[in-house]
Amino acid sequence: MQMGTTVAVAGASGYAGGELLRLVLGHPGLTLGPVAAVSSAGRDVASVHPQLPALAGTVLQPTDPVRLAEADLVFLALPHGESAGIVAGLPAGLPVVDLGADFRLADPQAWASYYGGSHAGTWVYGLPELAGARAAVTAATRVANPGCYATAVTLALAPLLAAGLVEGDDVVSVAASGTSGAGRSDRLDLQASEVMGSVRAYKAGGAHKHIPEIEQALSGSAGRAVTLSFTPVLAPMPRGILATSTARLTGGTTSADLAAALHAAYDAEPFVQVLPDGAWPSTGATLGGNCVHLQVAADEHSGRAVVVSALDNLVKGAAGQAVQNANLVLGLDETAGLTAAGVAP
Repeated sequence: MQMGTTVAVAGASGYAGGELLRLVLGHPGLTLGPVAAVSSAGRDVASVHPQLPALAGTVLQPTDPVRLAEADLVFLALPHGESAGIVAGLPAGLPVVDLGADFRLADPQAWASYYGGSHAGTWVYGLPELAGARAAVTAATRVANPGCYATAVTLALAPLLAAGLVEGDDVVSVAASGTSGAGRSDRLDLQASEVMGSVRAYKAGGAHKHIPEIEQALSGSAGRAVTLSFTPVLAPMPRGILATSTARLTGGTTSADLAAALHAAYDAEPFVQVLPDGAWPSTGATLGGNCVHLQVAADEHSGRAVVVSALDNLVKGAAGQAVQNANLVLGLDETAGLTAAGVAP
């Protein structure tokens, strides 16, 4: 592809949409085309995203597939369940990266159970670091971008399951996320007075919609069914995910074995960093970067592997990963417009 490939962003008024706009503006091979929103249509982009003054004078348009189709690639950063209707109005060969859940699941029953309504179909799952995924994304025109929790948990556990170092029938993950993971809706439980100074679990007991997505990805890596107990936690911060995932060790597995599996899977990956021995991930170190930080240990007392992962839910958990996938689809350098470095403090 030539430099200056035009991309459209639907759902541009949300947090993930705003992050997409920021990344596209700094991308050497992409040019921003149509930007669309629903409730914010007609507003100036800079009034919705004051961190993007370069887009002052750019007006958010209604979400019209005909207008979006003027671009060479479309990013859909829409609420779950809304992408399929837009995709139906786009040309069949137009590349699309969907940040929603509409095309992630292969099992229609899982979609019906967790999301409700009709299953729209299944696209290539855009987690390039999984075995075989990069080639599949490169060959695709339609890519389902993974969820933020799913990225954190899957990358933590997939190499261990693939190597047979842990069992797959008793996987547990507790993951804390910043409030931007819930989107930009005006909700009482997300207001600063409700969130600051407090940490709380939500959608516990198998109710979170990312569970079938994570189980699907981990089962693919393990080559057998994986069962996940997942508890999400709302943390008093705008961004970031810290996931602590555990699974029963197979006989004789040591911390060195676990670390070796992660290093073998990720040492050549630009956006996954296995931390040095003794260093544990923190969300602050990943903010602004398209990177996952990992550390692992064997808990010999309980007989479980413990993997901690951290990422920025709006970058590697959403917009950055979408740009990474778009780079592959368009034949660009996978790292173009992205950095693994975080912003601190």
